[in-house]
Amino acid sequence: MKTLVIGAGNMGLTYAEGMAKSPMLNRKNLMIFDKSADVVVRLSKLDHFDVYEKLEDCLPQADLVFVAVKPYHCEELFEEMKPMVNNEQIFVSLMAGITIGKIQDALGVQKVVRSMPNLPAQVGKGVTSYTESDQVSRVELLMVRNLLDTTGESIHVDNENYIDASTGISGSGPAYVFYFMNSMLEAALKMGFSENDSKVLVSQTFEGAVELFNRNDLSPDTWMERVASKGGTTRAALDSMDDNNVKELIKDAAYAAFDRAVELGKEDK
Repeated sequence: MKTLVIGAGNMGLTYAEGMAKSPMLNRKNLMIFDKSADVVVRLSKLDHFDVYEKLEDCLPQADLVFVAVKPYHCEELFEEMKPMVNNEQIFVSLMAGITIGKIQDALGVQKVVRSMPNLPAQVGKGVTSYTESDQVSRVELLMVRNLLDTTGESIHVDNENYIDASTGISGSGPAYVFYFMNSMLEAALKMGFSENDSKVLVSQTFEGAVELFNRNDLSPDTWMERVASKGGTTRAALDSMDDNNVKELIKDAAYAAFDRAVELGKEDK
C-alpha cells in the first residue's frame, strides 16, 4: 500500500520516520510532501522515503494519505487536493479540530480517519486516539492502526467527541507536564541548586514516578499516600496544593483545551 504524508513539520515527519521503520512499508511505498524547497532538499538526503514538492506527482499514486498540516492551512490545501483524489483513497487526519465531515465535504471523499496524536510520538512514546467514517473497513482500519502504532500506542474511540476530549488530555497534556516541570525547576533554582542538578532532580523524579505508576495497578491517590506521612514534608506540599485548588485548576485547563477543540470543529461548519 502506497502511503503519503502531507506536511513535513514536527508531527508529519515524526509519523513518516516511524512508518519508515515499519515492515508494512519501505522507501518505495512511503512518500512525503512539503511545499518548502529547503525542507525537500534536506529530506531528500535521507533514505527513509521519497520526497516530493508537487502534490500532483505523489497524491494520485497514494492509497493512504496522512494529512499533517496546521488546521488553518487545511482549506487551501483541500482545494488543491480535491481534483487529484478518489473515493478509494483513505485519508488520515492529524489535525486538531477538523471534523470527518469537513474533510469529506472539502475533498469529496468518504474514507476518513480522524486522529489526535501527541508530541511524545517523536520519541516513540506517543499516544494517538482515532475514529473513522462508516466507509472505512475493518481491514483498512487495522492497517491504519498498525501505522499509528509506529510512534507509540493508539486508542480507538467510538466517536469524534472523544477525539476532542483526548485533545484536552493527551494532545495538549505534554504541555501541562512541562508547565509543572518548569515550576519545579524554578523552585529548585531558587533553593540554590545548579541548572544541571535542577534538571536531573526534576526529570528523574517525573520519569521514576511514571515508571512506578506503569509497573503497578495502584492509583495515583494510593501512591500519594505511600509518599506522604502525617505531619511530614510531602503532606505539607499536598495540603498546599489542595488549599490552592490545584487539582480543580488542572481539570479546568484540560476542559479549556477540550472546549477549544470543539469550537475549532464548529468554526469549520
